[in-house]
Amino acid sequence: MSFIYSGFTQERPKPVVHVHPDENVFSGEKVTLTCDIQQTGDWQYNWNKDGIPDSSTRQDKNYIIQSVGWSHSGVYSCIGSRSEAPQHSEYSKGVTLTVSDSPTSTVTVSTDSPLFTGETVNLTCVIEFYSDWRQRNGLTDDRKYNWTYYQMYEWRYGWYKGTGNVILQTSDRYTVNRDTLTIRGATESDQDQYECIGQRSKRPKSSQFISVYLYVTDDLMLNHIKRVVNHHNSSLKSVTQRVNWRRRNGLTYDWKYDWTYYQTPEWRYVWYKGTDSVMLKTSVHYTVNKNTLTIRGATESDQDQYWCRGQRDERPKSSRLSSAVSFTVKGPKPKPELTSDPAGAALTGNTVTLTCRMDPSTGWDFYWYKHTLNSETKKTETNSYRVKIDSVSDGGQYWCRAGRGKPVYYTQYSDALWVNVTVSPKAVVTVRPDERVFRGETVTLRCDIKWGGDTEWTYRWEIEGTNYQHKNSVSQISTQEWNISSVDHIHSGKYTCTGQMDKQSSQRSDAVTLNVSAEAQAAVRVSPQPWLTEGDSVTLICEVTGSSTGWTFSWFRDDDHLSDSSRGAGGSYTLSPAALQHTGVYTCRAERGRPAYYTNYSNTQPLWITGVSRSVSLVVSPSRSQHFSSDSLSLSCEDQSNSAGWTVRRYTDRNTEDCSKQTGSTCRIVSLSTSDTGVYWCQSESGEKRHPLNITVHDGDVILVSSVDPVIEGDTLTLHCLHRSTNSPILTADFYKDGSLIQNQTTGEMNITTVSKSHEGFYYCKTERGQSLHSWISVRASRSGQIFVFNIASFLLAACPYLLSTIVLLFKCYRARVTSAEGQIQYAVTE
Repeated sequence: MSFIYSGFTQERPKPVVHVHPDENVFSGEKVTLTCDIQQTGDWQYNWNKDGIPDSSTRQDKNYIIQSVGWSHSGVYSCIGSRSEAPQHSEYSKGVTLTVSDSPTSTVTVSTDSPLFTGETVNLTCVIEFYSDWRQRNGLTDDRKYNWTYYQMYEWRYGWYKGTGNVILQTSDRYTVNRDTLTIRGATESDQDQYECIGQRSKRPKSSQFISVYLYVTDDLMLNHIKRVVNHHNSSLKSVTQRVNWRRRNGLTYDWKYDWTYYQTPEWRYVWYKGTDSVMLKTSVHYTVNKNTLTIRGATESDQDQYWCRGQRDERPKSSRLSSAVSFTVKGPKPKPELTSDPAGAALTGNTVTLTCRMDPSTGWDFYWYKHTLNSETKKTETNSYRVKIDSVSDGGQYWCRAGRGKPVYYTQYSDALWVNVTVSPKAVVTVRPDERVFRGETVTLRCDIKWGGDTEWTYRWEIEGTNYQHKNSVSQISTQEWNISSVDHIHSGKYTCTGQMDKQSSQRSDAVTLNVSAEAQAAVRVSPQPWLTEGDSVTLICEVTGSSTGWTFSWFRDDDHLSDSSRGAGGSYTLSPAALQHTGVYTCRAERGRPAYYTNYSNTQPLWITGVSRSVSLVVSPSRSQHFSSDSLSLSCEDQSNSAGWTVRRYTDRNTEDCSKQTGSTCRIVSLSTSDTGVYWCQSESGEKRHPLNITVHDGDVILVSSVDPVIEGDTLTLHCLHRSTNSPILTADFYKDGSLIQNQTTGEMNITTVSKSHEGFYYCKTERGQSLHSWISVRASRSGQIFVFNIASFLLAACPYLLSTIVLLFKCYRARVTSAEGQIQYAVTE
């Protein structure tokens, strides 16, 4: 192709690629490809390999490969470009670059692996033949590379050791003679990796590195047995290592070195004595039989150090010298020392370890005797014997002695050792305040062990809990008491304890079950009944649901704490005799422990004491205790002196409140409902309660009409059965007391003449139209005693004026007695 510029034509040049050192190169060599364009100019060069542009190269004339490898083989071409015409040259003709690997070298070892310490070994470096190299690389014959044919370019050899490629040179132990490295007197430090490389002055200038690992193992170690004798024959036996030698050197099995399996050639043994290593020979005193040296009639002169060495005719030809063993000859028979652990009294259920101490301590069997020396109890290979103490009979005298050799050489018996056995005490667990506790209480568990000694115990607690956190858990503390400051459900379970003294334990205690419940609740009940007549006796009883141990109680009336509630161990509060001022709503609460744990407050328990109040009366209209729903009701507090300051209050459905519609001292309920059922009384501004009355509202058709006030002894009690629609007595009715039929009346009215205290109770009536509610009828003692006193006084005044002063005194005494009975009521708190 031609280019025409300004009237003339110029041809594009064609580059030529040159390769140095040759188009056939060896791996690792440096190769330079040059793109030669004959036309001058500022050319830039682009290289292609196998027809593909090589973007990794710069636009240089020379394309340099520092260390050529197989991947560089291929066809290379180039093209030039510049800014002036012609801007591009033609593509050069492709040049094929062929990469062959260097000849290999191998190392041969003159001695089979492993090499034993002290041996001499030759390592030889062998370069691959040219024909083998050419055939391996798939090349045709080229004599210029034939290092086998042309011997004038001889190989030189370099030897290297270890991963650091330390070059080896001729020294005391190393000799490099052309292709051979000789190592003399090998040691374990010679175990390493060895490499050789061939080098020459003509291409290929070097061979590839090749390495071999040289294993060096120590020769065999011999061990023998130490003996201590007293005028007896003694033998020292040499033991040649077998599998241990192979394992110690990290070698796999090789039958040609197995001197154990192949008995030829056999080992010969040489024995040495003393620091001068005098070789021992067979004599009257010494006998060498294969690997055994026998010393007859040992004397103190035989006490020394002994060595041995094994020798044979094949590799390995000898063992190392064994380690020295000291041979000791003692005089009289040794006597062992017998000790026990623990040294004090042993407790049944434990173990005692007996120790038979010997010097020297090795090579002996030990014989144990109990109660008598006639026959041995036990034989052990160690000098300790654990005796299980099951009962007191396991105590007594114990001996030991040692023996060794065949026939057995026995020592003397030890001195007798007394093992004193005592029955192990049994631990006892106690719980404060109780085994049944409530969440939040402080619980103390105590482990008691009755033991006459002064040794201190440590305590081991075991819990078989109901919660996974405490399932079969164990705690070990040094004190007798274990405090749980705020017990919870997770602490429920069975608790046992064991005492530990030195290495011995007491008997385990019986299990104590700790039950943790929710918060404690107090409950109050009354005996015999909550409705009383002034002068009766009544007992309030406070109990903790599910628990009865360790509680003290506090009592409250109308939420005020009763200072006279006798905070003792009992839960009963008795009023004897009961007075009007004792009327009120009672509650209780229990506590126990330090710090104190309190129950919840109990249910409320009203207590109503009826009687005649000389100053204030509660007047009910209509005057009866039972009323129909939707009827009206009026209640008024009437004071003989002044009714002002008194209000009507009531207790309904466990609530204390003022009467809903009250004007002054009068309460008017226009339309009654069952929620108005309750106890009504008069209360002063200072909190005094007077004249409590029970009002019952019934939404049925029948009510019982009875006096709203207590009946006086000796009076007549009249009861009516009233129907809602007629508001008049029913002709036929049945009357009941405390659930039992007492009368059947056709008039609808029942009379009880001359009422007594026995007539108190719950009354109700029943007709064909329905049944009334129950009403409590109270009976109050009469005041005839007081009237009798005044009658006598009148008679005496009329008969004898001189007795006036006497009568006045009698009256004052009577009034004082009545005042004391009303105002200074005695209280009794029973448990």
